[in-house]
Amino acid sequence: MRYGIVLTTGDARTAGNLAAAAEAAGWDGVFTFDALSIAGLALDDPWVTLAAMALRTERVLLGAMVFAPTRRRPWLFAKEAFTLDRLSGGRLVLPVGLGALDDKGFGNVGEPVGARERAELLDETLAIVERLGRGGEASFDGQHYQFGPMALLPSPVQQPRIPVWPVGAWPHARSMERALRWDGVVVQLAEGASPALLSEVTDWIGAKRAVAAAPSDAGGAVPGRPFEVVVDGTTPPDDPAGAASITRAHAEAGATWWIEADWDHADLEALRARIAAGPPRH
Repeated sequence: MRYGIVLTTGDARTAGNLAAAAEAAGWDGVFTFDALSIAGLALDDPWVTLAAMALRTERVLLGAMVFAPTRRRPWLFAKEAFTLDRLSGGRLVLPVGLGALDDKGFGNVGEPVGARERAELLDETLAIVERLGRGGEASFDGQHYQFGPMALLPSPVQQPRIPVWPVGAWPHARSMERALRWDGVVVQLAEGASPALLSEVTDWIGAKRAVAAAPSDAGGAVPGRPFEVVVDGTTPPDDPAGAASITRAHAEAGATWWIEADWDHADLEALRARIAAGPPRH
């Protein structure tokens, strides 16, 4: 299992400093989050924040938990991702979802809010990012997006694509099956669900991936790249044994990433303390 942490507060400059501290403390990944306007919070742009994090680190994976591509033009999202991947030396990962509707950057500004339409937009966006990331000219003719031949150069460091981890809301088949076409899944379980339920999820993933389709313009397994099962939660920084028992149970259930994400105590003092305590390795 590998261990990441979400920087739940702080501006872009602070995020760079926190990412450097997390790397020094032994974390494997450091994540920001993607939001425009939520409950009056002071929020910096996630791509600028990630750039600050990339410039202060050398080893950790970087991303947002989670990106909401449905409110961005897919070719611009692709250009931002390719640039960040090069800036970080190939350390970007793309956890993606439909987006949180409590963010006023959706319906309040006229972006689609229906789950079906946002799912269609996400699927087309991921296909476009995949196609444009290979280098050379590409075109696209989808239901929502169309464009003629163009190239987005330079290409990202990671080939054949930057890893994509869609959100999978168990047991909803559509979101889970979307994740199977890519490189991992950010598993969403009902609040309070036990690792035993996660075992059901990973068993289902294993059975489905055994008959998964070959790589295509709409995703598919990348040879030699493991499929990541990503879970998030909180562990007590002052109880290493208790923290390790939590992550051990999830690892035994099949999780490959634990993402520490304490949204209830989003203050800098608590976040710095959790980073310094190090990942809850078992």
